[in-house]
Amino acid sequence: MASGSNWTPKQNKLFENALAIYDKDTPDRWHKLARAVGGKTVEEVKLHYQNLVDDIKQIESGHVPLPPYKKAGGTKDTTISWTMKNQG
Repeated sequence: MASGSNWTPKQNKLFENALAIYDKDTPDRWHKLARAVGGKTVEEVKLHYQNLVDDIKQIESGHVPLPPYKKAGGTKDTTISWTMKNQG
């Protein structure tokens, strides 16, 4: 995800958290997201969001391979086991 400016890991985390708070129906959403991240303009936040959406589309369409996750025994496996007990 390469937006027009560099984003620190902290800014990315702030961005993710702000997205969870300010949904698409939030008035002045982009301004609030930019304020929550800090040091980014509204345009930079919009571009970062669009890049994230594009990345997700690429992953979901199968154009980005999943990393080779390791099984508990140390062998590689590309599937993830999920059961009801994993849901907490």
